[in-house]
Amino acid sequence: MQQHNAKLATLVASRLCHDLVSPVGAIANGLELLALSGTQLDTPELTLVDDSCRAARARLSLFRVAFGHAEGEQMIGPPEAARLLRDYCEGGRLSCDWRRQSAAPRPEVQLALLAVLCCESALPLGGRIEVEELNQGWRITGTGKRIAHDAALWSLLGHPGKLPALTGAQVHFPIFAALAEERGRNIEVTAGEAAVTIEIN
Repeated sequence: MQQHNAKLATLVASRLCHDLVSPVGAIANGLELLALSGTQLDTPELTLVDDSCRAARARLSLFRVAFGHAEGEQMIGPPEAARLLRDYCEGGRLSCDWRRQSAAPRPEVQLALLAVLCCESALPLGGRIEVEELNQGWRITGTGKRIAHDAALWSLLGHPGKLPALTGAQVHFPIFAALAEERGRNIEVTAGEAAVTIEIN
């Protein structure tokens, strides 16, 4: 049942991201047309619109891969994965380093990005996240000034079971756990005072 719910959630996410990409893109195109017509875009109002549009597009792009429906052998190369994370982190207190040198199937990248989002949740003051390739798996490490480790949430990753009370900002935890279990993958978590590491095997 948990896997069924996770698949349904990924389909909903795919639909939402697909339907929102077009209007957000239209806003960006409108700003470009204004610039071509000679309109000054460095006013506070238009700068705010432009910055918000860039942030929305970056989040939609990453969420589409992390939360969307992922099957088959579509490959995602290092430049695309690194760009997704770079754009997502732009202007914030978080930085991400995608260190894998080879392309990976989209379902694999999905698991890695969900792990990145889990690490982000553990870094309330910001920090750095590194994504590395293991033999047949991944290591995602988040480091920062402070680690916020909610035991109830993080326990889901090693032992999927009954869900604790969740907020919308925490849904990546059960989805990550359910998709990993569905794909026969094991998740190991190591948390300390300044770092948290997720290994996917």
